[in-house]
Amino acid sequence: MGMIKNRYPRTVVFGIDGDQRILVLAKKKSVKTNQEFILTCGMSYSFPYPDESFDMVISSLLFHHLTKEEKLRTLDEARRVLIRGGELYIGDWGKPQNQIMRAAFFTIQLLDGLATTRENVQGLLPQFIRDRGFDEVQETTQLSTMYGTLAVYHARRPF
Repeated sequence: MGMIKNRYPRTVVFGIDGDQRILVLAKKKSVKTNQEFILTCGMSYSFPYPDESFDMVISSLLFHHLTKEEKLRTLDEARRVLIRGGELYIGDWGKPQNQIMRAAFFTIQLLDGLATTRENVQGLLPQFIRDRGFDEVQETTQLSTMYGTLAVYHARRPF
């Protein structure tokens, strides 16, 4: 959130997390950096926001923690709260670029669970995004890390 506010200081940034402790940490960071965020305790698959209330939805390293059903429900919620033409960005673990990245990602799977990371390692997130009614779905970035392949996906809610 801080990076967004640094780049676009006049933007109103909302943050949501199901863990109250994370929100407390985020609040402390916002005070320390003199940045204002609107923080809400809630789940990604049940946003407490009205329809078409955001220009952009950004998710960072969340989807690999969600079951397939929760991933799909989260995408439905993102589409619901985006304005027509609004943009979705997801940064998360993607399909490994090679066997080295596949082996590296196995450590994440051991920590976070094979069931929730399965769709990520299979490269299914872009198809899920398309299936939930988004247009212009593309993987914009792939980064090799010591834990596997990080991917950034971009999509748009149709007009």
